[in-house]
Amino acid sequence: MNYNKSIDLEKLEKLQRIVETEKLLNEIKDVDVLLEQILSEARLIVNADAGSIYVVDGDDLVIKYAQNSTQQKKLAAGEKLPYISNHHYKISDESIAGYCAKHKELVNIADCYNISSDLPYSFFRKNDELTGYKTTSMLAIPLKVSSGKLRGVLQLINAQDADGNIISFDSDAELFATHFASSAAQTLDRSYILQNYLKRMTMMAQLRDPRETFEHVERVSAFSLEIYDRWASDHNVDQSAKKKFRDNLKIAAKCHDFGKVGIEDRILKKPGLLNHSEREIMKGHTCIGAKLFSDSETDLDEMCFHVTLYHHVWWNGGEKSYPGRNAFDSYEQGDEVSCDNSLKGEEIPLAARIVAVADVFDALSHKRVYKSAWNIEDAIEEINRCSGTQFDPEVVKAFMEIKDRITLICKSLG
Repeated sequence: MNYNKSIDLEKLEKLQRIVETEKLLNEIKDVDVLLEQILSEARLIVNADAGSIYVVDGDDLVIKYAQNSTQQKKLAAGEKLPYISNHHYKISDESIAGYCAKHKELVNIADCYNISSDLPYSFFRKNDELTGYKTTSMLAIPLKVSSGKLRGVLQLINAQDADGNIISFDSDAELFATHFASSAAQTLDRSYILQNYLKRMTMMAQLRDPRETFEHVERVSAFSLEIYDRWASDHNVDQSAKKKFRDNLKIAAKCHDFGKVGIEDRILKKPGLLNHSEREIMKGHTCIGAKLFSDSETDLDEMCFHVTLYHHVWWNGGEKSYPGRNAFDSYEQGDEVSCDNSLKGEEIPLAARIVAVADVFDALSHKRVYKSAWNIEDAIEEINRCSGTQFDPEVVKAFMEIKDRITLICKSLG
């Protein structure tokens, strides 16, 4: 009798955790941050050692995140597992995740190395061979919304008992994971709506300035998140504060140049170097962008305001730093921007200091109408050289600590 009560209590605690997790997920706005969190929380609920999450892209599944506690323990503090580029897999019966997606049904496998030949799918052992990790049990759950539309697949690997032994995913794990996946999919659907709005705004900016591409925005956002994660690890940032900041940063970084929509075409689309007056007017994009977020109602609004306004402010407040401390209040569209007495050092909001590094690195490492692309190594060295003048030394330190990961992202995202 006491044994049954203990089991019931454990189930109740898991259900309570799912409810609490659902509330947490509803606070996350960025799709990528949400996907990563969904995977983390699902693994905790069913005590899975590893897992991955896929999203639907046309007729394909694209792997977005993979996690592995066993492999992570082998890394030094602050390090991450290798960056996963967007590998595409056909939605078909051949793979476990593909079968799950195609039929929109849960798949539970006790031993991936002993799948019945009667089943249409098989386990691809290549990743295990490359990493030395042994995949045994697996649970694949479709992420489908109430309309029936499939958003992705959640794949959980190697369930563990209380002593860390690998076991199968039991019926309770199926129940908890299915319930959680249903709720997570609805939250993901909402997050996609915000992402699509941001994409449209970025496309609008690109129509005004073909140099400011969607790819540039995505890279700056991805770099910013990676830099912050390492900075936060270096500074022992509380996990709750870290989660909130990184979610806002991923979105705010995408907004950094929205103000360019308010710069006149003769300057914005000039196919060469700008003269002094034109450069001073162009600097107004910082104030224009900030005006979009000046009536701040949320922490995200405030961060977007800071990023748009201050991402060209230099750490040392030097003569190339802009805009000036009081420029925003007096700025009128089309004006030359005052650069007098700019913020400097830690007066500059952290999000802006991070985006400044990400933005300049991307600009250096990619072709612009007025210059050729630098090779990645030279662009990295330039960021390092500008530590303490243009950039926050602590942010540059974080950037340099993950330069290999930044290089992989740069090559992966084009």
